[in-house]
Amino acid sequence: MSDICDLANKQCKPCEGGTPALSQNDINSLLKQLDGWMQYDRLIGKTFEFKNFYQTMAFVNAVAWLSHREDHHPNMKVGYNKCHVEYSTHAINGLSENDFICAAKVDALFKI
Repeated sequence: MSDICDLANKQCKPCEGGTPALSQNDINSLLKQLDGWMQYDRLIGKTFEFKNFYQTMAFVNAVAWLSHREDHHPNMKVGYNKCHVEYSTHAINGLSENDFICAAKVDALFKI
């Protein structure tokens, strides 16, 4: 579990076009450090479940605050008691370490 803490303690770095996306080996290694995140082509995603709409929206707002702070924003699909979070680095058309850093931070939020 210390790996998750390591990722969650990192800060996102600006990515620009021309920066290479992570290799599949790097993606596989970083995915092992996360709990339940799956790779879907050029993104990673996870569905979080809650008891009710209020808890779901509190989580969505916390993710929005975190995303603003890291300047790395996910796509979210929100329902009554579920929120699916997806990360990808659009500037490089693939995955960067930032996606995994934010995923680890979202996992930490969910555990609060």
